[in-house]
Amino acid sequence: MDISTVLGFVVGIACVIISLFSSGGTLGDFYDPTSVFCVIGGTFASLLIAYPMPKFLEGIKTIKYAFKKQELDPTDIIKKINDLALSARKEGLLALEEIAQSMDDPFLQKGVLLIVDGTDAELLRSILETEIAFVENRHKDNQKVWETMADLGPAWGMIGTLIGLIVMLGALNDPSTLGPKMAVALVTTFYGSIIANFIATPIANKLKLNSNDEILHKQVMVEGLLSIQAGENPRVIEEKLKAFLAPGIRRTFDNQNKDE
Repeated sequence: MDISTVLGFVVGIACVIISLFSSGGTLGDFYDPTSVFCVIGGTFASLLIAYPMPKFLEGIKTIKYAFKKQELDPTDIIKKINDLALSARKEGLLALEEIAQSMDDPFLQKGVLLIVDGTDAELLRSILETEIAFVENRHKDNQKVWETMADLGPAWGMIGTLIGLIVMLGALNDPSTLGPKMAVALVTTFYGSIIANFIATPIANKLKLNSNDEILHKQVMVEGLLSIQAGENPRVIEEKLKAFLAPGIRRTFDNQNKDE
C-alpha cells in the first residue's frame, strides 16, 4: 500500500470537511443528487465517447496502482546484473540459462534467454527497447484517461451550474427560491473541481511517476544485459549502471558495498 496516496486522500477529505463546518455549513449543504448525477454521470458519459470500452475500463482500473506501493529498487537490479555478469565471466553465457529459470521478472528473464540463444546485440537491443516502448505507450494511454477526466469534470460542473442558473432565472418571480437554487447551481462546480483536482489529476500524476520508475528499471536491465553479452568486466558494468541512479541513492549504494 502506497501510504502517501492514502494519506493524501485522508488529509484532503479532512480539509474539505473541516472547511465546511468551520464556515457554518452542513454536509447536507454540499449534497444534491441531481448535481451528482449531472457531473459524475456526464463525466463518465464523455469518457465513454472519447475512448473505446476496453481502453476506458483498463484506464479506470489503473486506480489500484495509485494505491499500490511499487517494489522497484534500482540498486537491487544492479546487484542482480552484477551477479549475472560474474556468473557469465566464470562459467560462460550458457550458465545463465539455469539462473534465468528462477527469475521472477519476465523482462529480465527474456533478455537473459535471448543472450543465451546467441541473439545479435543490435537485435537484442531492438527487441527489448520495442517492448519498453509499448509498455510506455500503454501506460500513457491509461494516464490519458485520468487526464481527460480531469478536463471533463470541471466542464460538466459548469454545465450543471448553467442548468441551475437557467432554472434560477426562470423563477425570479419567487425571490425566496433564489438562494437555494443558486447554492445547488454552485454545488455542481464544486463537484467538478473535486473530480479534477482531488482525484483525477493526482492519480494521473502518480501513475506517471510509477511508469517512469518502471521504464527506468527496464532501461537499466537493457544496458546491463548488453554489457554482459559484450563480455565487459562486472566492475565496469556496475559503474556504468550506477549512472542511472540519483546521487543520493548512488552514495547509499556505494556505502552498502563498502560495508559488505
